[in-house]
Amino acid sequence: MKTIIDDILEKPHAGETSYTAKDFKPDVDVRWCAGCGAISVLSPAQRLMPELGVPKEKIVYISGIGCSGRFPYYMDTYGFHSIHGRALPIASGLKIARPDLSVWVVTGDGDNMSIGGNHFIHACRRNVDINVMMFNNEVYSLTKGQFSPTSHRGQVTKSSPLGSLDDPFNPVALALGASATFVARGHDKDRAQLQQLLQKAHQHKGFSFIEIYTNCRIFNDGAFDLYTNADTRSDSTVWLEHEQPLVFGKNKDKGIKLDGFNPVVIDLTAEGNSISDVLVHNEKDSTLAFILANMTYSEVLPRPMGIIQNLERSSYEERVVDQITQEVEKKGAGSLESLLQGGSFWEIN
Repeated sequence: MKTIIDDILEKPHAGETSYTAKDFKPDVDVRWCAGCGAISVLSPAQRLMPELGVPKEKIVYISGIGCSGRFPYYMDTYGFHSIHGRALPIASGLKIARPDLSVWVVTGDGDNMSIGGNHFIHACRRNVDINVMMFNNEVYSLTKGQFSPTSHRGQVTKSSPLGSLDDPFNPVALALGASATFVARGHDKDRAQLQQLLQKAHQHKGFSFIEIYTNCRIFNDGAFDLYTNADTRSDSTVWLEHEQPLVFGKNKDKGIKLDGFNPVVIDLTAEGNSISDVLVHNEKDSTLAFILANMTYSEVLPRPMGIIQNLERSSYEERVVDQITQEVEKKGAGSLESLLQGGSFWEIN
């Protein structure tokens, strides 16, 4: 006889469904500002969904408050536009109750790093199997341009007219420090690479965090131009590939070498330097992941893009199901009536 536990563990198999990207585009108008980076993130997400082999009724997008909060409206799946900073506990609860669902969280740097920061670190450490897409535009956009936890020191905004005095959070370093098993970074100007990261996040069993640089045309336009524009990003970013050397530059003539634990740039055309000197990426190396994450705000090192860390660890909802299964095996399935009645009860005639 099939039990509740058997039912929630039953997962769809790839290939059971046949969709196109159009099937995930609802008949609604996109209300983001023209040129908003979020629009460039929406397209890879819609194109990815048919490749997952997951029925639409088993895909859920959950968001908090902010410009990113409208994302569930633009995905023809189940969705939940939750309250400020609380998307992660709602998503965690849903995944624990229904481990068979593919759960995606769309949040922003303010929603996730500020009011939702406490929920973020605990979702990371618990390793709940949800996929978090954090739109980082380094400003509060929906509320008209105040500085956020990822705004830079000296950044002039509506709430810091003389320049912000705060140092910014480094989101990927925060995720690593909170024990997230999958940590990556992408941006809105390269849809193919972003779709690849989203697919890898879905394939990962456990908590997946992707920081997505998302340009805000209205309140922080051009914040990531150095790392996203075609004419500058080759020299300013390094794309991370597992077991591949960290080379970058328009001519792939620069590399990252470790001097102790400190990354340095070397010229591969200079005498005495060779590709064998270059650091090889290993997404299973948690020490290396921190080194790469700490390159983020360097003035001399390229900014890492791609998968920074990808580790294997049992997910939280797996542990919940295992615990329930063991208890049922030891004590029997039980009944709701006996649970409600407790150890003693009486009847009133």
